[in-house]
Amino acid sequence: MTDDRTGPSRPPIRIVLADDERMVRTALRAILSAEPGLEVVGEAATGAEAVSVVRELRPDVVLMDVRMPEVDGIRATEQILATVDGPTRVVVVTTFENDSYVYDALRAGAAGFLLKRADADTLVQAVRLVARTDSLLFPSAVRALAAEHARTAPAPPAWVSRLTGRESEVLRHLAAGLTNAEIARRLDVGPATVKSHVAAVLAKTGTRDRTQAVIAAYEAGFLSAG
Repeated sequence: MTDDRTGPSRPPIRIVLADDERMVRTALRAILSAEPGLEVVGEAATGAEAVSVVRELRPDVVLMDVRMPEVDGIRATEQILATVDGPTRVVVVTTFENDSYVYDALRAGAAGFLLKRADADTLVQAVRLVARTDSLLFPSAVRALAAEHARTAPAPPAWVSRLTGRESEVLRHLAAGLTNAEIARRLDVGPATVKSHVAAVLAKTGTRDRTQAVIAAYEAGFLSAG
């Protein structure tokens, strides 16, 4: 028996939960474990423990509380992404969406953020999205956060002038939350061409993924709140 959302041959999405509150971890585990194609493989109660657990288990997704003892979610995210090879993606979980901690976590490499008050469907969809697609998680929220917290440089960094016109278009579409397929339709090019443009954007901005590229674009003044 297969699940349409994961495909007939896809392995389950493996998840690690990192939160210092046991009740929160228990609730998250109950919600996620009830869904086909999702598997909670580990838990951590501190940031330091999260780094250790992720290094050992190499999950697809980490749900990381942004505020934890010993090592906070920001430092834990940095350490995980610096030392764990593979496709592990971190989603920080927070109480307040305009929290500066969340912005710093996105700058550190988190793929997105999720509010603790999010309902079960939103939680499940977020996990599936970051693990299986090339779309930006909650693009409007990321844009609002970036616009509010971006520390704009006095002069644009060199990478801004190195972007081609098409790469600039692609970066704007990334900020809007479009997938590669959607960008391909907008630009009337093939998905492989878009994938190459995205790779070039990430290389020129010195970022690891779409979220970081959007953050960099706001900080450079390439994108603005208006």
